[in-house]
Amino acid sequence: MKTKQLSALPSLFVLLIFLPIASHAQFGGLLDKAAKATGAKGAKMLGLDKMFKAPEAISTNFEDVNRQGQEMPDFQNDATYKALTSLPKKTDAGYVLAAGHYEITNKSYCLKAGTYAPSSGDGYMYAPTLGKKKELVIAILKSAEKHPEVKQSDIQMLLWTIIARTKFSDYSGPVKVTALKLLSPKQLLQLEGGALGILPFDVVQEAKNKLPKELQAVFEAENQIRNLVSSGNYSYAEFEQYAILAGMAPVREDTPSGIWTYHPDGYYIRYFPSGYSRTKTQIYVPAETIERNAGKELIYDATDDIACPANAGSQRLAQTNEVVED
Repeated sequence: MKTKQLSALPSLFVLLIFLPIASHAQFGGLLDKAAKATGAKGAKMLGLDKMFKAPEAISTNFEDVNRQGQEMPDFQNDATYKALTSLPKKTDAGYVLAAGHYEITNKSYCLKAGTYAPSSGDGYMYAPTLGKKKELVIAILKSAEKHPEVKQSDIQMLLWTIIARTKFSDYSGPVKVTALKLLSPKQLLQLEGGALGILPFDVVQEAKNKLPKELQAVFEAENQIRNLVSSGNYSYAEFEQYAILAGMAPVREDTPSGIWTYHPDGYYIRYFPSGYSRTKTQIYVPAETIERNAGKELIYDATDDIACPANAGSQRLAQTNEVVED
């Protein structure tokens, strides 16, 4: 019996690596198989029970979009949109909304490596930032507003390493410098929790082959990103070649480009991405929403917002309060 348990360890190690990537629905039976291979005690010792339940760094997906109150692209199309930056802005938050129509072309960031860049036909809708590292992602986006000297490309590389669940102890080169500038010591320590180390090639290949096809590119991209940042010798272009797939994801006809989401705070919002690094965001605030708030400020803070694609193969985009400088 002991011999069988030991021989099962390599396969269990593979399961340990890729379990956090998938949802419980996709891999519901794997924990049971692990328990049978080594016994329940063995599975627990390997940490499979905890890893199986652990969420992704950022887990937001289209299922988190509330489509109630949505409007099609022709809604408010005849309106005149003012610059969002014409509204008052809170120092540590966002813009104080008033009734009317507003727009901003803001910096945005890819939060899902191994996926397709946005195309002109993609429909994107609002969803909140969810996942184990959501506080870190939001903190980076807020801190970036106070550090205009930090390049957007450097921030994007840092976000990709977090999505790939890289240990801070493995950080090297420019990304480590960016992390030290934008995060507090306490936040840096949080990068160690739930992170993965550098994985051997044969383990990566075996794990990849066991995954559903739609998750293989994500798994491989995340591992390549962990390898890059640990080497200390890399460029933004190298990060991008792993994070961004060539080609385009198919368009979902039920969610066209320019579709409006009814935000839980009582206004409408829609997104027009240009690649993954910039997004034109439009907001419509009905007068009755302001009246209903009875003098309470209605704040739009994009750092907790994700423009979520209807197609799972496209990139979810973190939004910011920062204007793109042309």
